[in-house]
Amino acid sequence: MINYSIIPKSQLEGAKRLDAEYYQPEYLSFMSQINKFRVKKGGEIGKILRGNTPKEYGDYDIPIIRSGDLSNFFINENLLRAKNKNIFYVKNGDILISSIGLGSIGKVNIFTHGNEKTGTVSEVTVIRETKISPFYIWAFLTSKYGQFQINREITGATGQLHLNIGNVNNIFIPLLKEMESFDNLYKNAEKFFNDSQTFYYQAENLLLKNLGLINFHRIEELTYIINSSELTTASRLDAQHFQPLTNTLIKLIYEKGATKIKDIAIFNKRGVQPEYYDDGEINVVTSKHLGRTSLDYENLDETSFDLWKENPGAQIKQNDILIYTTGANIGRTNCYLESNDAIAGNHVNILRVKGFNQSYLSVFLNSFLGQQQVKKFMTGSAQTELYPDDISRFVVWNAPKETQQKIADLVRKSHEARKKSKELLEEAKRKVEEMIDRGGEN
Repeated sequence: MINYSIIPKSQLEGAKRLDAEYYQPEYLSFMSQINKFRVKKGGEIGKILRGNTPKEYGDYDIPIIRSGDLSNFFINENLLRAKNKNIFYVKNGDILISSIGLGSIGKVNIFTHGNEKTGTVSEVTVIRETKISPFYIWAFLTSKYGQFQINREITGATGQLHLNIGNVNNIFIPLLKEMESFDNLYKNAEKFFNDSQTFYYQAENLLLKNLGLINFHRIEELTYIINSSELTTASRLDAQHFQPLTNTLIKLIYEKGATKIKDIAIFNKRGVQPEYYDDGEINVVTSKHLGRTSLDYENLDETSFDLWKENPGAQIKQNDILIYTTGANIGRTNCYLESNDAIAGNHVNILRVKGFNQSYLSVFLNSFLGQQQVKKFMTGSAQTELYPDDISRFVVWNAPKETQQKIADLVRKSHEARKKSKELLEEAKRKVEEMIDRGGEN
């Protein structure tokens, strides 16, 4: 059936927008519903600004929020850092909108860490010093009524999509009753999210405490001498492989009771390169979804059921240990705690073991005990790699079952708090949509 609409010339947006997509019936219906309320345009509710992209990233002081770091949840915790120079600093209460890039454009977050110096880039639009609750504005912009306007305002072709300051200014925001009620919803969601991270760090600290490593001196030595026989045995010449700090940790683990991954692994293999679909039936976990404390379940990609079925070796099962194997955050490890079907990307390694609690083992591998071994066994320079055979050489602590369970319980509590946080964010969006659906004047 042909879908079309007829627009009177008087209702066209001047000469600026004549494309049919802009006037599709669904958009017009949404605008009709929004216009039942008093509205303000984006530029009327606050200042609209753009960030400033630093010239140099690296091991520096200032975390930088990029377009891809914004999501349907909270701001990505894996931020790159830049030099403290020519940086556009975000402020507490700033609304950040991803304004470039296929897949990330239109994502909206609020910056709520005013005591932390953080910058953002030119691909992020900032709404600042808002005259109404920024938490309500966030809820509206992430709702179907906000997202359709953002999508409507995006310009450019696939691969070169943009959302400019003028586009954000064109977004109409209805002034609903009880806008301040969204403050508590968002803050409660943020509390659960922070609790989630706290529970995870408690799990990691419990591991270190039981190993007597809470106050362990972690500084790597800059120079050291090894025997030539060690080079022959290892078949490697890179200094990092022989770092004394790593060898000290491995020796300590052996003293406490060690097991090698190769002796407990029942599956140890990388995933596959998937094809992505916006409306796919199966979640895809790629390396970008592996976080410091949790998988980014809220922003997983999607692929087809056929690809999942054709690649049983890449299928993720509940409680699988997933390891980041290529690039910047190599070695980062999370446990997949959901029961829904998923598939691993080609830079994610799936590890299943026997005789160990897999949540416990994921915490061990993600701690500095595992990450030091990543440095020892990874290969490559410009593009670092961690292969299944490398992972099989890792030494892990065979902790008492009771200790493993206590750590796993904290990981579960962390996951449950994260899910509760997501539920509250979804409730805020749903509340906006229901209020607009009902219509009426304030």
